[in-house]
Amino acid sequence: MLRITIHDSAKAITFKLEGKLTGPWVQELEQCWLTAESTATGRAAVVDLTQVAFIDASGRELLERLHARGVQLLATGPLNKSIVDEIASRRKLAALALIAALLVWAPPAEAQPPDAATPLRLTLRDAVQMALRQNPQVQIANLNVAQSQQDVSIARSALLPQAAVQAYEREQRFNVEALMGRPFPGIPQHAGPFAVFQGGPAFSAPLLDLTLWRRWRASKQVSEAFAAQERGTREQTVALVISQYLGSLRASADREAARSRVELAQALYDQAADLQKAGVGTGIDTLRANVELQNERQRLITSQTALDTSLFGLARLLNVDPARPVELSDRMSFFETPAIAVDQNLEAAYANRPEMRALRAREQAARFADEAAGAARLPSLRFDGNWGYQGLETPWAAIPSYTYGVTLNIPLFTGGRIAAERARAGLEIQKTLQQEQDARNQIALEVKTAAAQLAAARSEVDVANLGVKLATEEVAQARDRFQAGVANNIEVISAQDALARANDNQITALYRYNQARADLARAAGVAEALYAK
Repeated sequence: MLRITIHDSAKAITFKLEGKLTGPWVQELEQCWLTAESTATGRAAVVDLTQVAFIDASGRELLERLHARGVQLLATGPLNKSIVDEIASRRKLAALALIAALLVWAPPAEAQPPDAATPLRLTLRDAVQMALRQNPQVQIANLNVAQSQQDVSIARSALLPQAAVQAYEREQRFNVEALMGRPFPGIPQHAGPFAVFQGGPAFSAPLLDLTLWRRWRASKQVSEAFAAQERGTREQTVALVISQYLGSLRASADREAARSRVELAQALYDQAADLQKAGVGTGIDTLRANVELQNERQRLITSQTALDTSLFGLARLLNVDPARPVELSDRMSFFETPAIAVDQNLEAAYANRPEMRALRAREQAARFADEAAGAARLPSLRFDGNWGYQGLETPWAAIPSYTYGVTLNIPLFTGGRIAAERARAGLEIQKTLQQEQDARNQIALEVKTAAAQLAAARSEVDVANLGVKLATEEVAQARDRFQAGVANNIEVISAQDALARANDNQITALYRYNQARADLARAAGVAEALYAK
């Protein structure tokens, strides 16, 4: 049995159920809903199941239909609440499936290129990663690696069997007397013309040739050298981008400092003008303040030009659209100097620097080339053959024919070619060893210099920060003395100049410190690992 009570209000119509929603009572509830639906327009509909003891399958289907039409279901107790939750979850899943289907079948939106006027905001890491993807020098290095890999494939192909399909048809006529050296009675002077047809596969394979083997190994070392050069180009590009980005940060800090000094100079000029109007200050004080204000404005223009020029250089390294402006996201972090752990061990630098890897690979390639030249004096063994159909006039008259053979080649005299190739390979080895020694000395110098500059720059940052703090206090005290009439504004102008120098010293020290860290990472061969990851 089911009791249905309808509560009709201005905001909602509620069906309160008591008993069991089973059998004929399901139809009764549906009929009540259909009757009240016409009068429930614009109002919420609620079915209260808190007093329902049991719901059968037909009752559950009705509740699903009602919920699909926007009716709110209220339930308590574990059984009824689980039924209502299941109905609600099914509707959500159906909605999600519909949305997914629309997304799948909807035509893909065309990717819109970024507007050239939209600024490209980059952190230092973003700039490094973009340069490694787009810089032309990096792309050229990648192409060189790909080209060297194809050279390896070419050298390896000489060690593998070769096969081809050949076919020809030709017309022949030759002088018999010329071939025999004299005329013979009863034998015509010439033979032919007649047509010859031949077609079929031809194949060959080196059986023993150390020269080809060692040339292949040399080509692999050359490919490794190009791969090391590509890593060196990436390291160099990272170092250039870091330097340009830090230079842009320095120019941005200079611009902000210049703007701050313009605001200070304007405030001091206004102060001098107010004191002159009040009869406390003098005209010379106002004039000096105005001169200082114009000087600071000039410095602002210069610093803005330097920033724009530096950003143009950064865009060039990143290979972005020249019409798209570049903005720096790490402006504030320029004044924060977190430590970066860099191994200053020379042996680690020798192992990490790609220049050393490239030189070692080239040295090994030269040694393989020397061995290949020496192996040219040794005998080589080669297999050649062909099989096909051969006949006169037409292909239909051809019969199977074949040729197989093994060729043994023993060099006796090469006109000095082998000796010259070995001498050339020996000179290449000596040159590579000298370059390797020079590179080791250069790396040691770079690591030691960068470490020394980093230690000095760290001390400069501490001193410069203290200088800015003291100069700021000096300006404040000079302004107070000038305001009180104790001194003229010569002290204020001097304090301004001292603050300007302190700001410049701070920015320079911060730039040197960050640049020294980047230089040390570059010297240790870990610039990409530290700044691009």
